Amino acid sequence: MPAPHGPRRARIAFSDSAAKQLESLTSEADIHALDRALVVVSVDPEIGEPLPGDAAGPQLRAYTDDVERVRILYWVTALKTVVVVAYLEV
Repeated sequence: MPAPHGPRRARIAFSDSAAKQLESLTSEADIHALDRALVVVSVDPEIGEPLPGDAAGPQLRAYTDDVERVRILYWVTALKTVVVVAYLEV
């Protein structure tokens, strides 16, 4: 009997500015730290804290991993299947 699958993860997409930030990462440790944070957000898109804003645009959220020293600003699509990263700090 096959093992049950874990929770379905949201797909990660990057805004143009976040993609440029990602391209500038050269340290393997930074890439690994970011990877770990992205997995956390993809498994539980609501883990981040909502940022104040208006209802006209998507609800921005901020996830900070203090151990890996990574901060991600993102929003989640309506069906919670895609997490769009708007900004990242490593």
